Amino acid sequence: MDIILGLVIIMLVLLVLFQHHRYKQQQANLLYACTKLQAITNQHTDEKLLLHTEDIHLKTLLNEINRLLEQNQKTVASYYQMEISIRKMLSNISHDLRTPLTVVLGYIEVILNDPTLTRSQVDVLLAKVHDKTIEVLSLMKKFFDLVKLESGDHDIEISKIDVSEICKANILSFYDILTAQDIEVVIDIPDDKHYMAYGNEEELNRILNNLLSNAVQYGSEGRVLGLSVHQQNQHICIDVWDKGKGISEKHKDRVFERMYTLEDSRNRLYQGSGLGLTITKRLVEKMGGEISFVSKPYEKTVFTVMLKRYTT
Repeated sequence: MDIILGLVIIMLVLLVLFQHHRYKQQQANLLYACTKLQAITNQHTDEKLLLHTEDIHLKTLLNEINRLLEQNQKTVASYYQMEISIRKMLSNISHDLRTPLTVVLGYIEVILNDPTLTRSQVDVLLAKVHDKTIEVLSLMKKFFDLVKLESGDHDIEISKIDVSEICKANILSFYDILTAQDIEVVIDIPDDKHYMAYGNEEELNRILNNLLSNAVQYGSEGRVLGLSVHQQNQHICIDVWDKGKGISEKHKDRVFERMYTLEDSRNRLYQGSGLGLTITKRLVEKMGGEISFVSKPYEKTVFTVMLKRYTT
């Protein structure tokens, strides 16, 4: 009997010692996790909490903390990227507004300070002032359009639209400009089919105008511009393409960023606000569609808009 009692006491002592050791180990693990978490937070590192433990509950807690750290790191990275983007956007807006306004100021100073100007000369300068003022207003409108799109204040009514007819009307509106620049126009829109999709006619006009203007501005060196419409599964696809300078690999991931322009787009030949494609992407998404592109410089650059096919 005494032997059994002694064994029970020894087992209880061992159990207490084991529980005490386990408790101390838990305390040490929690202290390490707390200290490491403070270091990661204070130093803004991309580290994770790495701790070997057999405690299932502690493992679950560490996994959730690491998920939270990863989400926080993504949020911080996104914030810094947005801050850089905003700074660049403000810099570009300042540049794009300052340039035409400086020209306007120069014309006005000439008109005010040169008494030898004839009435016809003054009229020519005033016409140039008018054109530059329209340019500034157009840029400001694009900027506010983008702000409304990204803030969710721009509602688009979705209905059945005839993509074929809208595309034909838009390429026709560019026909004189293209022929004047001796650019070949290739249209692939079947006359015997009407491709119907879910969308908004007014906004699709804006999208096509942006894409065609972009193709004329950046792709005219290829001397050919194309527009095609076709069906792909449950989508109606619109391709706007050219064989101009295209988009190099280093620019491809940033084409749709707000205020982003190609490196040489700030010169006189390729000047632009960098808002057109961003607005285009937002409008396509507002209509439940997608936009993508592929580009091989001086071979073919294709922007593709995919809208949901209308089904009765």
